[in-house]
Amino acid sequence: MHQDIEQLKYPLGRYQPSDDIAPAQLAAWIEELATFPSRLRMVAESLSKDQLDTPYRPEGWTLRQVIHHLADSHMNAYIRFKLAITEEHPTIKPYNEKLWAECKDAKIGPIASSLDLLETLHARWVLFLNTLKPADFERTYFNPEQQKSSALKNVLGVYAWHGAHHLAHITETQKRYAWL
Repeated sequence: MHQDIEQLKYPLGRYQPSDDIAPAQLAAWIEELATFPSRLRMVAESLSKDQLDTPYRPEGWTLRQVIHHLADSHMNAYIRFKLAITEEHPTIKPYNEKLWAECKDAKIGPIASSLDLLETLHARWVLFLNTLKPADFERTYFNPEQQKSSALKNVLGVYAWHGAHHLAHITETQKRYAWL
């Protein structure tokens, strides 16, 4: 992949999983999830319709689609966490995020509903995560699309990164177009 496109696609770099995840790291990731909706809202609410309909990279999603994708993705993540805690190594239901982002609601819908949803969802998710014991983060689920099992401790890191990753898409697009 061309260096510039790689930078546009992964402004924070690709997620780097860790083998050694301490309780302090889990707490930091939970705090990332707790503060993410307000950080996103602060940036997103200042965007005009034209800005929301600007792709963050060539052939990429618009900023509007990114915001709606965050709600879709994080809803699925919350459900996967609950499944992993309430069932023994469940098989999760994959979804085609690219097709979800192409649905008309994601392409033209007001972002307010996704911002509100993320705020409420993250409040509930963080409440749930804070009730878990360290051993609970060792629980796993199986993703048939990836043909792999994932421990919740690793998935938590992915979603802390995921929010920051897409927030960077928005802020970097703002900088590129001098909207700040």
